[in-house]
Amino acid sequence: MYQDRVVLCASSAYEKKYYFNEDFQALPEQIKQELQIMCVLYTEDVGGLLSLEFDEEGNLLLKVDVDEGDFYFDEIGSALKIKEIQRTKKELLEALEMFYKVFFLNEDVSNLL
Repeated sequence: MYQDRVVLCASSAYEKKYYFNEDFQALPEQIKQELQIMCVLYTEDVGGLLSLEFDEEGNLLLKVDVDEGDFYFDEIGSALKIKEIQRTKKELLEALEMFYKVFFLNEDVSNLL
């Protein structure tokens, strides 16, 4: 169904915009809001562009992009913030991976537990 990587959501400090992939509209509203808050807070704190993407195996990746010449981007703060997100939002990120694998990659949920 999907090839390569699929973007779940993204936030840009440059455009001051948040994007949510409508293919994931079935997610509960609370989860969608939590994703938006998480992404926007990240880009407000350190700058750049943060996207949450699923790879072809269904792993959720936190991808950071920075415009060339962005001297305000906090590279150290970015790495620390990503680790903090991975630690504090571990259950959410794992649940999103399972959701993607079951509903988009059609994997058997009993094999994932």
